[in-house]
Amino acid sequence: MVVESAVGEVAFLLGRLLFGGVLAFMGINHFGNVDEMAGYAEHKGLPAPRLSVVGSGAMLVLGGVGIALGVVPVLAAGALAVFLLVSAVTMHDFWAVPEDQAQDEMTGFLKNVSLAGGALTLLAVGGQNWPYAVGAGLF
Repeated sequence: MVVESAVGEVAFLLGRLLFGGVLAFMGINHFGNVDEMAGYAEHKGLPAPRLSVVGSGAMLVLGGVGIALGVVPVLAAGALAVFLLVSAVTMHDFWAVPEDQAQDEMTGFLKNVSLAGGALTLLAVGGQNWPYAVGAGLF
């Protein structure tokens, strides 16, 4: 069992809603700013930058909603963890940019790494029954 008290169950639900909600919002932002984000992705050397922005937006929305609702949590958390770690290294390479850009890129890098840590934590408990979850899962 993930948690063993009513307070713990509510805290776990609120954590999932906050974590998943923020990631889903970030994904929606991808769709609202496709051109701007595709330009940034192209600048970073990503192949098919527009498709990358739309695909990553979809992954963030679906993964975030999956976590928030407790739908296929192993798949949602695993996909988010991989995406966040890969994007931290490819999109926020603070070590390879001019000094005046390094702080912003480091902030983005650290944000993605910390969010990946949250996704990995949820992945670790993804196979268990989550309180207040839809409960649809692969495992």
